[in-house]
Amino acid sequence: MSSMVIPFFLCILFLSHLASMAISQETISSTLKTYIVHVHRAPGAAVFASSDEREEWYKSFLPTGIASSGEPPRMIYSYKNVISGFAARLTERELAEMKKKAGFAHAYLDRILPLQTTHSPEFLGLSRGTPGFWNDSNYGKGVIIGVLDSGISPNHPSFGDEGMPPPPSRWKGACEFDASYCNNKLIGARNFVRGASAMDAAPRRVTLQGPYDYDGHGTHTASTAAGNFVENANVNGLANGTASGVAPLAHLAIYKICDLDGCVYSDVLAGMDAAVDDGVDVISISLAASSFPFYFDSIAIGALGAIQKGIFVSGAAGNSGPDSASLSNEAPWILTVGASSIDRLLRTTVTLGSGVELDGESAYQPSSFRSSQLPLVYPGASGNRSVALCFNRSLDGIDVRGKIVLCFEGVVDVESKGETVRSAGGLGMIIANLRQEGVSTFPEVNALPASHVNFPDGQTIKRYIKSASTPTASITFKGTLMKTKPAPALAYFSSRGPSQADRNILKPDIVGPGMNILAAWPFEVGHSDTATRYNIKSGTSVATPHLSGIAALLKSSHPDWSPAAIKSAIMTTADLTANDGNRITDETGTTADFFGVGAGHVNVSRANNPGFVYDINPDDYIAYLCGLSYTDLQVSVVARRSVKCSDIGSIAGKDLNYPSFMVFLNASNGYTVEVTRTVTNVGAPSSTYDVDSTSISDKVKVEVRPTRLSFTKANEILRYNVTFSSSSSSNGGEVNYQGYLRWISSDGGVTVRSPMMVSVK
Repeated sequence: MSSMVIPFFLCILFLSHLASMAISQETISSTLKTYIVHVHRAPGAAVFASSDEREEWYKSFLPTGIASSGEPPRMIYSYKNVISGFAARLTERELAEMKKKAGFAHAYLDRILPLQTTHSPEFLGLSRGTPGFWNDSNYGKGVIIGVLDSGISPNHPSFGDEGMPPPPSRWKGACEFDASYCNNKLIGARNFVRGASAMDAAPRRVTLQGPYDYDGHGTHTASTAAGNFVENANVNGLANGTASGVAPLAHLAIYKICDLDGCVYSDVLAGMDAAVDDGVDVISISLAASSFPFYFDSIAIGALGAIQKGIFVSGAAGNSGPDSASLSNEAPWILTVGASSIDRLLRTTVTLGSGVELDGESAYQPSSFRSSQLPLVYPGASGNRSVALCFNRSLDGIDVRGKIVLCFEGVVDVESKGETVRSAGGLGMIIANLRQEGVSTFPEVNALPASHVNFPDGQTIKRYIKSASTPTASITFKGTLMKTKPAPALAYFSSRGPSQADRNILKPDIVGPGMNILAAWPFEVGHSDTATRYNIKSGTSVATPHLSGIAALLKSSHPDWSPAAIKSAIMTTADLTANDGNRITDETGTTADFFGVGAGHVNVSRANNPGFVYDINPDDYIAYLCGLSYTDLQVSVVARRSVKCSDIGSIAGKDLNYPSFMVFLNASNGYTVEVTRTVTNVGAPSSTYDVDSTSISDKVKVEVRPTRLSFTKANEILRYNVTFSSSSSSNGGEVNYQGYLRWISSDGGVTVRSPMMVSVK
């Protein structure tokens, strides 16, 4: 799993002036860096007559004379939809001069951010050819999903167009492959890695050869969102079934914004800008970076521009869990997606010489491997960490020949660990989790027979080896097990709240399938006799396209719903329990809190009939930004226009019409806070809902007024208030209490549930 779970640590560098000195042309060239520059026209200025006119205005900010100097073009991208500005190569001195020009708003360095299903649709309750949400939503027909990632493998069978209608007339995109590669499924593919090629850091493995996927990440995410039906998809003969994306009849538009070394913000913005222009309905972005204020967050800025055009945006929560406050893509206009498990295991069993049996997983289960007891060794018992983790060549000189070797997770990928064991003569391998990975297990395509076991079982094996005079073990392969329990469970790597950008918004929003997901891959995977072009991957980047596909289904079923309405439907109908009837657990096996699962695990069928929704006018997001105590200039950067907060007013985070509640009670507010929510009827025209539960804690009182909502017509808007109060402080630090507000329709057919987190200090 170590190759899938990548920490994301990025920083924004503040700009400084160069020392006043004569600088040669060579020195100027060597100090050129890429900046993303935000500019604004004066209020009341005429609308640009063309894109060329806009670009000429952008160029007016660049240093004079460079166009005729013979230098390569300084302008890298000219944006028009998702930010008001451009990306350009500048020296710090040139930037300092640019700041003096009328219309300049903000600039920051371009930075790098790294990249972060045969059964998962069925696990979500989507079944082919039977009554249900797939039929109700027409499998996503007519909806366009824009996938911003590492490109695509266009000739993969998952992107065939059998049964696909032509793209909608609003589609304006392009295919930068040979025309034969694009079809009614893959309707467009474009390449945006100019920003990466302009980076002056360490040499990068930039791939400029069109939108082809040389990494695999983009192909996997695209097929997860909207891959067509392909029978007999498997990895090494395991997890076999009919592969499909969540929205198999939706169209795919691909925007390659990442190369083999990751992605840069200027390319991300260019891809988002093009997706808006091309006419997509959903943007899926499986990227994650550290938390920044929204005016420094290019993805948040670009996503708001897309939302204002009616485009739904889903983004990965990040793979920095289980650490607290590790979230990415926290803006309230983005659906922030965490990762959870599914009910399929590729089962292996380790039997120790003592007779103890410990279950694990592997995606390589050769029938030729003997299951008899073999010598078992833990080279890491010496205390050498490199040996414990089975680094490359770390086992040289250690006698592992003919033995099963215990290796611990971390740092290097499991395939590399297997190669190390195999090259040293080992016959098998047990991969054991580190403490933070808990009870999660991952079926890797290993280089030799192996079993991946959880942390407690890894410690059991370690103790057995230490205590036994001649420790032995066997590995038995049991194939694919379905409907295993409990599922879903929160993935250990899924980033956790609270949000650092604004603690008043409860994040993440939702979790979806993101562990051990089989989907399309550009290259053959597995051993030569069983290799296929499918692979099993994990991450919030895998969960995100599941939710993008669900958003496409909802958009097809309810074309008039806004992005906020779709998000509300997803959140208020989510599941809090697993298939064993108990609450969803985390990597420790204990109940996951709302900072891990948000509203819960997505329930696709219920989302199609949410009863009522919490809609948000996009202009309210601007007032919300004012409520964050940002300056007018900072708000203007995100809004892409000049904003005076004194003119438009502000909305506090707790008062944004969000489908969840995050409230702080303390001495300054007298331990009482009242919030208001507005709901829109999207269910039966005449319908009534009663408050069924405000369960949270005996330390916190929750009062709802009114306790009944009675709608008399479709799209009617009603309002209710919630008062949170506590009789006293927590007698110490901040204590969080969680529960949910639940409304139930009078006929009992619809439940609308919102998570509540109350912090008392």
